[in-house]
Amino acid sequence: MNVKITGKDIKATEAIKDYTEKKLERIQKYFDEDFDVNVTIRTEKNMQIAEMHVITRANTFRAVTEHKDLYASIDKNIDILEGQIRKAKTKRDRVNKEDSIKVKELAYAPQEKEIEDEILKTLYYEIKPIAPEDAKLKLQEKPGNNFLTFINVDTGKVNVIFKLKDGKNYGLVEPEG
Repeated sequence: MNVKITGKDIKATEAIKDYTEKKLERIQKYFDEDFDVNVTIRTEKNMQIAEMHVITRANTFRAVTEHKDLYASIDKNIDILEGQIRKAKTKRDRVNKEDSIKVKELAYAPQEKEIEDEILKTLYYEIKPIAPEDAKLKLQEKPGNNFLTFINVDTGKVNVIFKLKDGKNYGLVEPEG
């Protein structure tokens, strides 16, 4: 960690430098590589302003706070920077984890042959005797369905009513004999 402390309108004393470096150790644990920290302290009216830039190879983090006490301003900056760094690290870890899961899924996905000429899904439902007009109304109630199987009340045989491609009309399949 390379720390550079600059004072404008205020002298950066050894006590301030030591305090800042001690506080910056809190964020050092988030980085494996070396990083730079630029700290600028200044006074405006009766407020002490501390501005910190943490510069890494991948990101730059910045915090600026003002307080009547310079040490409190430094503490606030450290809290802000730690939150920013934690958020960026969590985001990076999540992206890396998702990417690694996708890579593993692709690597270990079984290479299946394409299935052809097989019944892949079977649905069971109750067929009730109804009139073709009622079957049409029932099919209209369920816009996702394209057909409905029912027992025709008039003939007692299994019929299928289906939507035609025009989307407005219906077709009826009725067995002969």
